[in-house]
Amino acid sequence: MTHDMPTPQLEKPKYLNRPDGLKIAYHHVPGKQSDVQAPNTPGVMFLGGFMSDMTGTKATHLETHCIRQGVAYTRFDYSGHGQSSGKFADGKIGQWAADAIAILDEITKGPQILVGSSMGGWIMLLTALARKKRVAGLIGIAAAPDFTEDLMWAQFSEAQKKTIMDEGALIEPTEYGDDPYTITRDLIEDGRNQLLLRKPLELTCPVRLVQGMQDPDVPWQTAIRLTEALASKDVRVDLIKTGDHRLSEPDQLDVITKHVDEMIAQTAG
Repeated sequence: MTHDMPTPQLEKPKYLNRPDGLKIAYHHVPGKQSDVQAPNTPGVMFLGGFMSDMTGTKATHLETHCIRQGVAYTRFDYSGHGQSSGKFADGKIGQWAADAIAILDEITKGPQILVGSSMGGWIMLLTALARKKRVAGLIGIAAAPDFTEDLMWAQFSEAQKKTIMDEGALIEPTEYGDDPYTITRDLIEDGRNQLLLRKPLELTCPVRLVQGMQDPDVPWQTAIRLTEALASKDVRVDLIKTGDHRLSEPDQLDVITKHVDEMIAQTAG
């Protein structure tokens, strides 16, 4: 459920202080209003993946692109991720969604297009449901709603499930970084309270889903399930036959930015 190897960021993040004492690290670039832009040109907010952070390829590529276009852009680290405070093992889907909603509420202004990568695709949906009037559109990149249940729990062996239930956590190696995944009982149980694909998803904004067909973590069929669940009639799936989970190759990044530009044009004004 993670993505990119972090790249060093020279600029220090700002921090949003949360009532629970956590500090959420973020970068925010205000937009530049130009003659060619409608007055309500939406900003773009990036939501990263599980154990990923805001210095990954897609997050920084989109920032560069938005700056070039004069569009406001926000990226951040969930609690327990990247430069934010907190322990990863203490995190849950509901907590990370609350982090995203806080950034949307307190750091961004006006309508926003949420771009969610992997787990960020689940978080963007939860955020959009909580703040329908603020969200102009959604772009999912290998979006993984319900992954704790459908892509983790459902695929764990009985022994792995027993470890989680008896010991409270399962430590699993990952090919995406040096640190192993910590799958906690809290993560699984809280995930069950956030499941979205079991009933209609009452979101009517435009949605674009970019999905690799060679993705070993999120089956491309997940994008179809999400399309079927969404109430919105304006949903399109862009399947990349050779794409893996990261979708960070130059041509794949071009596909993502094209969807961002088209959605900004569609939802502005």
